[in-house]
Amino acid sequence: MDTLLNRLLLLGALLGLSLGAFAAGQDNAVEKVVYHINDSTVARAALGYIKNHLQATEGKAKIVVVTHGPGVDFLLEGAQDKNGNPYDINVDELSEKGVEFRVCNNTLKARKIDPRLVLPNAKIVPSGVAEIGKLQAQEGYVYLKP
Repeated sequence: MDTLLNRLLLLGALLGLSLGAFAAGQDNAVEKVVYHINDSTVARAALGYIKNHLQATEGKAKIVVVTHGPGVDFLLEGAQDKNGNPYDINVDELSEKGVEFRVCNNTLKARKIDPRLVLPNAKIVPSGVAEIGKLQAQEGYVYLKP
């Protein structure tokens, strides 16, 4: 009986050490977040949130911005906010910091937008909503909607 008790205590101690090591490793884990934009009127604020997000996580966040519907508009050549400020400068800066931008091809087709108008730092994906689903379900991304 004492041998069994000793083995159980040893097993419990090893399990505790393993869980502790796992938790410590999680402190350095990269936070994965998908920002969903389907309305370009929130794009300026969203870009600011993303910049703040990167600062708060000391650049350790993996951020993907997925756009569809009217949300693709800020990722088109020549796009400007209501004050006439271009979006491409902020998109370029965030891209250099590892932020990925993805544009829904279904939207481009439905709205008859030439894919060549999409900013070079943005990737066209078949479906914006399917991309969000994949990122959440298969890749463990957290969903944020600005």
